[in-house]
Amino acid sequence: MTDQASPTPLITHFINHLFNLSLLHLNNNNNNNLIILLAVLLILAILYVITRTRSIYLIDFSCFRPPHHLRVDYNLFMERSTPTGAFDDSALQFQRKILERSGLGEETYIPEAMHAIPPKLSMEAARQEAEQVMFGALDNLFANTAINPKQIGILIVNCSLVPTPSLSAMILNKYKLREDTRTYNISGMGCSAGLIDIDMAKDLLRVHRNTYAVVVSTENITQNWYLGNKKSMLIPNCLFRMGASAVLLSNKSSDRRRSKYKLVHVVRTHKGSDDKAYRCVFQEEDNAGKTGVALSKDLMAIAGDALKTNITTLGPLVLPISEQLLFLVTLVAKKMFNAKVKAYVPDFKLAFNHFCIHAGGRAVIDELEKNLQLRAEDVEASRMTLHRFGNTSSSSIWYELAYTEAKGRVKKGERVWQIAFGSGFKCNSAVWLALKHMKPSPNNPWLDCIHNYPVQLDW
Repeated sequence: MTDQASPTPLITHFINHLFNLSLLHLNNNNNNNLIILLAVLLILAILYVITRTRSIYLIDFSCFRPPHHLRVDYNLFMERSTPTGAFDDSALQFQRKILERSGLGEETYIPEAMHAIPPKLSMEAARQEAEQVMFGALDNLFANTAINPKQIGILIVNCSLVPTPSLSAMILNKYKLREDTRTYNISGMGCSAGLIDIDMAKDLLRVHRNTYAVVVSTENITQNWYLGNKKSMLIPNCLFRMGASAVLLSNKSSDRRRSKYKLVHVVRTHKGSDDKAYRCVFQEEDNAGKTGVALSKDLMAIAGDALKTNITTLGPLVLPISEQLLFLVTLVAKKMFNAKVKAYVPDFKLAFNHFCIHAGGRAVIDELEKNLQLRAEDVEASRMTLHRFGNTSSSSIWYELAYTEAKGRVKKGERVWQIAFGSGFKCNSAVWLALKHMKPSPNNPWLDCIHNYPVQLDW
């Protein structure tokens, strides 16, 4: 699915045609026909204005910054895991090994419930975590933008596993949104759900005029902690950390001046028809009946295939003609003439200035850096986000953009590519155009530590 801002071709054609006819009749002094034609022309011009594709603006976004007392280093993580009695020695050693190789640093965060001994994995604790991260991000967003929550016409929230009432209902209740606010709660969509939300908000903003949409992305750690010994299910325990993002979008042309970005494209790829892709990130019970999310050993190969499909659609929308031709020539040579040539990898650095690759783990970032032939600086925001905040699921791409802004790197006219992967299996992309030289917003999650980054990594 793609999004391109362009006039309605049919109406444009009619306007041009009628304009030429009006000039012809003017020359023939046919005043009555001229008046009729000009009236039709005016009506079509009005229809053109009404039906033209409207721009979607990102006014601002906010990422939740957990309080200091929720930090967890490797040793504390293992201390909190050991007394539960849920893990045998092999499982504990495996978790320690994953932590040390994951790319996570010593200052990520886990929820309050996970700091308790033993952990308090209750529905109430999960709800408290959700409220803390979502309301924290939203309070900051509303303060920074001076938007009254009652002005919000569309609210979309994503979290893979959610309580009842839904997270969107929790937000509506907290901020007393209007009764006619259109609320949507997206679950089970994995780490790429944040960009699905953006795509959905775009479509809704094209229908509902002069309003705001808020997109909230998070994942609930408390509710998803695995207390078993199956190694493929232990990996999420080691990688996922608490976090949330809130994004304010507008379809009002008057908001362009104060907005940070304009949405250019959204491209979504779903590989769920393939059984291996469908099951590569799968929630299930282990042999002991413990529920967790299992990660397949084929995950990176499947992610690579989904990426290729996604960029095949995205490439023609963003790449220079020269890159498209090179890609086409090698593809034709390979398919039609069975030539033994390597498939040409387009240089996406010619299309994008900044890359926000989902910080799903060290292997994810390594794979995309290699497949897209990116430089170390292109994946810096992703690696540093993984190191500082861990895998915050669908909100990670916003922590990465916040990092890039905190570094003062985003300039007017530059393009940002956000790309994320999720269960199902999905690969989704969003392209944003910077409308100004970007300064970090107040309470940017990196402001008190950005001077320490990038840090030297041992991998």
